[in-house]
Amino acid sequence: MAPRADCIADSAGGLTFDVTDHGAPGPAHLVLMNRASGEETRLPLTPVGDGRLRASLPISVGLPEGRWDVYVQVAGDEPVRLTPGVNDLRSLVDRAPSGSRGHVAVRIPYATKHGNLTVRSWLRAPHAEAGELLIENGELTVRGRLYGAQFSAKACVEIRSRAAAGPVLQAELDVDGVQFALRIGYDELSKGRWDVWLRPAGEDGPQVRVARLLDDIADKKPIFTYPAQRVGSAGRELEAEPYYTGDNDLAIVVTEVSA
Repeated sequence: MAPRADCIADSAGGLTFDVTDHGAPGPAHLVLMNRASGEETRLPLTPVGDGRLRASLPISVGLPEGRWDVYVQVAGDEPVRLTPGVNDLRSLVDRAPSGSRGHVAVRIPYATKHGNLTVRSWLRAPHAEAGELLIENGELTVRGRLYGAQFSAKACVEIRSRAAAGPVLQAELDVDGVQFALRIGYDELSKGRWDVWLRPAGEDGPQVRVARLLDDIADKKPIFTYPAQRVGSAGRELEAEPYYTGDNDLAIVVTEVSA
């Protein structure tokens, strides 16, 4: 039977892993391996009673953005992939970090399609957190909060086409402290996919991807679905729909309506 780990998230965004202790001799470690780069982060596992070993991953320990597969390794043995037990992620719901570190760090454990334990990590500096999305009258309004930066009088929103040499459009932006609301008229968009960026200091400052990270859902794309709206543009009827990408970044897809 594959070893299992229960995960508990704290209000700061750190994670605690409780792993079943099978009584093997020698020191044990929890190993997080970056799926793309192979980089490893090793955490000591210590006995806590009740047949469990515990490792802690505080938010202060850096974990570069990506997907980290989770293993247990005892002494010099080969690492063994962990399966997920109980994930207590309640403290991640509506989490609002201070942003005082200049960045936002997020770690969400989840079960892969093969039933293994993986941690999805984000590290954004600065970060624009998308909150409520309002869709009506051919317009998308996004309310959110900026972390790790301040708005200036030059602040703007860019809607960038993913097409090669595609256009970059600007959208309406209202700011109240660190809170913002941006509005995108669908009739300004052409067919294709568009990414939403915030420029809190204008064109010469940081480029901040608008994303939804501060909750307990590792992959928003299949969970958060929004209605499509039809609009007329350049004599054609188009359909626009907001969605979250595989990295939980906000985007819009525009398709042409068949006659």
